[in-house]
Amino acid sequence: MRWVYLTVIILFVVAIVLFSIQNVQSVTLSFLGFSIRTPLAILTVVVYVLGAITGGSLFAALRKSIRATRTSRPTA
Repeated sequence: MRWVYLTVIILFVVAIVLFSIQNVQSVTLSFLGFSIRTPLAILTVVVYVLGAITGGSLFAALRKSIRATRTSRPTA
């Protein structure tokens, strides 16, 4: 099963890299009054990394919560 996960991750990374290489035009990002002009490729990579970090954190928190629930459950 580890190889399936690794293959899926590699496919996503390859897709992101190909998308980034093909989209080099600049875009303007506006958020909360701030504005930045950057190439779409850089923005795509930054969003992907932020998603990976938050997704990993979410899975870690869920795993910890499930593990705590299992250990604190009273036995009948």
